[in-house]
Amino acid sequence: MAIKEDGNWRSFRHRNYRILFPANAASNIGTWAQRVAQDWLILQLTGNSGVYLGLVTAVQFAPVLLFSLQGGALADRVNKRKLLMFTNCIGALSSLGLGLLVVAGNVQVWHVFFFALTLGISSAIDAPIRQSFTSEIVGHSDIANAVSLNSANFNAGRLIGPALSGFLIARFDTGPSFLINAFTYLFVILALLRMRESDFFIQEKKTTQGTVREGLNYALARPDLYVVMLVVFFVATFGLNMQIFNALMATKEFGKGPASYGLLGTYVAIGSLTGALISARLERFRRTLFVIKGGAVFSLAITLLSLAPTYTWYSLWLPICGLSALITLITANSLIQVNSDPSIRGRVSGIYLLIFMGGTPFGSPLIGWLVEVIGVRETIALCGLISLGACLTIWAIFHNKVNLPHDISVEGVLPAAYDDQR
Repeated sequence: MAIKEDGNWRSFRHRNYRILFPANAASNIGTWAQRVAQDWLILQLTGNSGVYLGLVTAVQFAPVLLFSLQGGALADRVNKRKLLMFTNCIGALSSLGLGLLVVAGNVQVWHVFFFALTLGISSAIDAPIRQSFTSEIVGHSDIANAVSLNSANFNAGRLIGPALSGFLIARFDTGPSFLINAFTYLFVILALLRMRESDFFIQEKKTTQGTVREGLNYALARPDLYVVMLVVFFVATFGLNMQIFNALMATKEFGKGPASYGLLGTYVAIGSLTGALISARLERFRRTLFVIKGGAVFSLAITLLSLAPTYTWYSLWLPICGLSALITLITANSLIQVNSDPSIRGRVSGIYLLIFMGGTPFGSPLIGWLVEVIGVRETIALCGLISLGACLTIWAIFHNKVNLPHDISVEGVLPAAYDDQR
């Protein structure tokens, strides 16, 4: 069946995208299975400690602070496909090592922290490269569509992975979830090997020095970009902690086991997948102000989540949180990709991912500590209110400053940066 030039599935016109998409689908299922297993393993080893759960999340995302900018710079300089094969190999070895330790019965808390760190390093380098690689696979005109489809793919994995992991944990402990994730990395590596470089969309890039400083100067000169990043920072740091919230609500508030905990991730994914599919039809609404409003709606949804009186009501509200989060984040990601000059897109992606995930190493331990001090529900409500307050403040300050044209080039922003370094 022919794919319409302007249809929701138009990215599948491209052979390389058709090859990579199903491989990513398998890998995403494994990724979500491991996330649930890692959280449950920490709770098992520490007696349901919210502090340790927050710390291991922080350790996994801390490498973003050190490596995402460098990953973005690498994306603008070298062969992205080969770098992605390398980062996927590191991720596979990390999952395999932890899975074997669990199966052998020798796992300790420090092992979980170590492998969370190694996986975090590979992910921090991988993410900006993978983000900017999208434009080479589908071309500039289909970037926004590909971002929506990739998000749908990721959240389809979230629909299956947590429930699968909960089932496996209940019957076989956490080991199989890690081993499955290690195996799924092979699908991505094989897909990357099968891609044809002759089909890539390599745009002629304007001459730049390839430095991280250039990326920072470019982003800071673009209100339509840095305002999006500000919103995403608060939403991600305080609101997007569903794994922690779900794990602690399931165990501490509702007294549930691993299968029920895994299902909570699936309920989030129902909303997230719906949001990703809806986003494919919302390209005309992709503006910076839409991100601000979407962030406010999501933050309000998180605040109301804290009031859910039972496991059933909590489960029914999770899709609303997932829906509002994904529409907001897909719009933000699309704006960053589409509105950045190709010669500097990798570095801008690195900055965006630093903002997106860089607050987690600080926010997660704080959330874990707050849970022990003031309670789970109170912590969720506080996180939602902080994010909501930030979105409203950003709207009040910047709502008249973000309607710049979306075709500002490197030459229009960076000449002073060149002069400073010559």
